[in-house]
Amino acid sequence: MPIFMDVHTIAGGVDIEDVAKAHVADLQTQAGHDVEYQRYWVDETQGKIFCLVEAPSADAAAAVHREAHGLVADEIYQVQEGS
Repeated sequence: MPIFMDVHTIAGGVDIEDVAKAHVADLQTQAGHDVEYQRYWVDETQGKIFCLVEAPSADAAAAVHREAHGLVADEIYQVQEGS
């Protein structure tokens, strides 16, 4: 299944605790879309969130965010894992 990295930009910064709550909501919603959110990274000061997700499509990955908490990514890239 394809792997995607999605990028969120939150003006004014973001709190990692809020991101953790949103991630839990993703995990509770993902099965209905055949999606698996795997990991996330946060730059609190710059307001950047990066999510690694296995999904059949970028649209499916976005649907989970939209349904779970409404924080849809600004950008989604299909990526390949390297060593």
